[in-house]
Amino acid sequence: MMQNGIACMMMRGGTSKGAYFLADDLPSDSHERDRLLLRIMGSPDPRQIDGIGGADPLTSKVAVVRASTRPGFDVDYLFLQVFVDQALVSDSQNCGNILAGIGAFAVERGLVKASDGETAVRIYMENTGQSAVARIRTENGRPVYTGDASIDGVPWPAAPVYLTFTDAAGSSCGALLPTGSAATEIDGVTCTLIDNGMPVVVMRAADFGLSGYESREDLEGNEKVKARIERIRLAAGPLMNLGDVTKKSVPKMTLVAPPLSGGAIMTRSFIPHRVHASIGVFGALSVATACMFPESPASAMAVLPAGDDNTVAVEHPTGQMEILLRLDQNAPGGLGECSFLRTARKLFDGHVFEN
Repeated sequence: MMQNGIACMMMRGGTSKGAYFLADDLPSDSHERDRLLLRIMGSPDPRQIDGIGGADPLTSKVAVVRASTRPGFDVDYLFLQVFVDQALVSDSQNCGNILAGIGAFAVERGLVKASDGETAVRIYMENTGQSAVARIRTENGRPVYTGDASIDGVPWPAAPVYLTFTDAAGSSCGALLPTGSAATEIDGVTCTLIDNGMPVVVMRAADFGLSGYESREDLEGNEKVKARIERIRLAAGPLMNLGDVTKKSVPKMTLVAPPLSGGAIMTRSFIPHRVHASIGVFGALSVATACMFPESPASAMAVLPAGDDNTVAVEHPTGQMEILLRLDQNAPGGLGECSFLRTARKLFDGHVFEN
């Protein structure tokens, strides 16, 4: 297998980029699989010069996909974050951006038969045991990648990918608010510890002496702020039922500020040690949800629409991400269905080599 290369499709999903594999094309042993993926991506190395990784957490991602044997699902999807400068591969989180490419990949690899016009792909997310439905455009049995849908953080339009979730709450922490409250004080900072698809700690930027509108480069160069955020992250891990998070990529740490461009809230997200160029799909969902709780530090500065169907625009360094939150008092945390618009594009399909 290694001498002839390993079948691999590189795709942009949302505002991330990753290598997509069929599970059967990778070692079944997780330690051997992770060793192989580190070699393929070129980690650990800040440039990932000897692999296909892009020297950034957003471009050092892997999707592992298989036909599902679970009732009601088409495919199972495992997300793996390959660290850039450490020999670490983490399965401790979902990735909603890479998820945007799963439907097209499943059709490309023959795991799902395409319908005429639009195909719905039912996806089981192995990382957290939850579900999603991706609706993609298809013609003549193949995915359609061209279109006029635009998302901030991606320079060119593409065909829309609609992602819907009904059971994101408590994905990793066991509860939407794992501490039972939307306001928990850590190191003198009021935080919302929340998990609506992604464990996130939401904090006011002002509590760190920041405006919340700083550039990614300015924040990454502020060692004092980064050290304090990391102290809070390490303390939050056990409180969120995540245990020792020293070597984990969760929780994400998000600073919030009043919106600037007509959205609901401004964000700067640490993922967890680098600053996100935009914001992750599930991270945005958790932040948007935090805005709904009056005790949360996000609530007082958020500008929210009225009604049970709330389109919440989460602002980030390169634009904003719109999330449709449907309120349902009978659902966990009072939240029903959540939907996003993403796009995806196949970049190359071929074989990648270990040596």
